[in-house]
Amino acid sequence: MAAEATPAPATGRCLCGAVTITLQAWNPAISACHCSLCRRAGGGIMAGFEAPADAVAVAGDVARYRATDFAERAFCPRCGSNLWLRDDGGPYELSPGLFEIAAAFPLIREVYADCAQRWAGLAGDHPRITREAYETDNPHQEGA
Repeated sequence: MAAEATPAPATGRCLCGAVTITLQAWNPAISACHCSLCRRAGGGIMAGFEAPADAVAVAGDVARYRATDFAERAFCPRCGSNLWLRDDGGPYELSPGLFEIAAAFPLIREVYADCAQRWAGLAGDHPRITREAYETDNPHQEGA
């Protein structure tokens, strides 16, 4: 997904406001995930949108957790808000709820759709990618 040039920066924040994230560019498209790692990290379905690493500025104390051998998850150590998931060297996949602008972003896909918990199905006409199909082209954690 390519980042979109924007006329002004977008700023988001965690629940308590201790962490702010300012974006100079982003891709206005939401991807949702039903894998077991995302379910455990967020209590259910997780969603995100991408921003290139060089377009992201973070202010405040951030806790990082090495979630797999190729990715980290970040959260506010004060309020626990999920901030991002980031594969090593890749773009940030930011939590949409941190940013007011993300309310208008479309859902473009669900990954691990065949692993969704019964209550977590999302309505709409968007691609639903199975675990097998997603893992064919993307790194994954064994047993996730």
